[in-house]
Amino acid sequence: MKPGIELEGKRVLVVGLARTGIATALFCAARGAQVTATEERAEADIAETAAKLRAAGVALELGGHREDTFLAQDLIVPSPGVPANNPNLEAARNAKIPVWSEIEFSSRFLSGRLIAITGSNGKTTTTSLIAHILENANIPTIVAGNIGTPLISRVSETSDATVTVAEVSSFQLELIDKFRPDIGLLLNITPDHLDRHASLEVYGRAKARIFENQVESDAAILNADDEGAAQYAPSRPRVFWFSRTKRVARGIFLRDAEIVLRDDGAETILLRRGDIVLRGEHNVENVLAAAGAASLAGVGPSAIASAVKSFAGVEHRLEFVAEINGVSYYNDSKATNVDATLKALDAFPGNLIVILGGKDKGGDFTLLREPLKHRAKLALLIGAASEKIASQIQGAVQIESVGTIEKAVSRAAEIAKSGDTVLLAPACASFDQFHNFEHRGRVFKQRVRILEEEFAAGDRARAS
Repeated sequence: MKPGIELEGKRVLVVGLARTGIATALFCAARGAQVTATEERAEADIAETAAKLRAAGVALELGGHREDTFLAQDLIVPSPGVPANNPNLEAARNAKIPVWSEIEFSSRFLSGRLIAITGSNGKTTTTSLIAHILENANIPTIVAGNIGTPLISRVSETSDATVTVAEVSSFQLELIDKFRPDIGLLLNITPDHLDRHASLEVYGRAKARIFENQVESDAAILNADDEGAAQYAPSRPRVFWFSRTKRVARGIFLRDAEIVLRDDGAETILLRRGDIVLRGEHNVENVLAAAGAASLAGVGPSAIASAVKSFAGVEHRLEFVAEINGVSYYNDSKATNVDATLKALDAFPGNLIVILGGKDKGGDFTLLREPLKHRAKLALLIGAASEKIASQIQGAVQIESVGTIEKAVSRAAEIAKSGDTVLLAPACASFDQFHNFEHRGRVFKQRVRILEEEFAAGDRARAS
């Protein structure tokens, strides 16, 4: 039985008015809560949002936060971008006021089963693939969470028959209370968001909270090849492993060229390694994790195999954009940390021109030295972290600081020869120059499309 909450007449404070905060405020107001939304930005910066919320009966506190507002609530729901150690949130907790993340709040209204996916890398691809498999097996499926649509925006669509597949972040898991997925996945733990979390250990513990409230009938799926994740194997739920390098006692693994499902001592071959369309060994891991989750959700081997074969990937994740004059262009804007960029580099044999940079999240860019030395001919640096990256990869590869993606694409086109690959894999967040990683990826693709048109126009002119 899922814990619930009655909102009628409750004083609810929503902190932060990005996508998640807006959706939460509107949901609460529609159910009779006395909602206040507090936001650091001034009204002039969010005029349209402010008007929409006021029309729904939401009181607004704009241009900053006041502690007395936090202390006058029955419940506080901060947006994921608000640090858990925000002084006002700490004051509220000291006053015994519940402070819940949006996924905790949303789970109180969710019907049906929940599959939740977290990890440093691969979350979105794995979430999308699980949903693709379930949908192809004719299981009513809801996709939400950190993948783009707040979970609270979809809860009214759930029923006893649905399976909700939710990507969840460390920021969201920090502030859970009773959040409990029927199937929880921890894909990996590598350094990320260390500009917000005090240490890798603190970050890892936040991720591992995905298993905190699970019971014996639930399932936990972990990466047997990732020490950071494997150390958090829980004791209560059934543990189901996935591995690209070794046979597991219970779970799914790669054996030679075959992907094998092992459960209760019986082994079933699901598909062949060559059936996976996605580039990179890290995507083999994502397929293993997704296939394991789908199997536990009741999808049969043949349906899993069929869906994996038809899954072409997700936008901004090693996304092929175009081939121009023999040069391939790939968009991996979702590579927002060093480990994701390492995986992207590993997906190509060499002849790379790599675009790196953005807002540093405390990454160690020296880890890129060896793969850049062996696979790349040039690193083009953009954004606020350019100087730090240059200092840490100096000598491993030729470096040029170009400032922007537009200039990076133009410079790459000048230098690249047939057979080369231009790869956007920034190893940084996007917020220094873009709204988010999707915005960054779209700008990259737009520039490549313009370049494609310019080459096509040149070919037409030469032919005429």
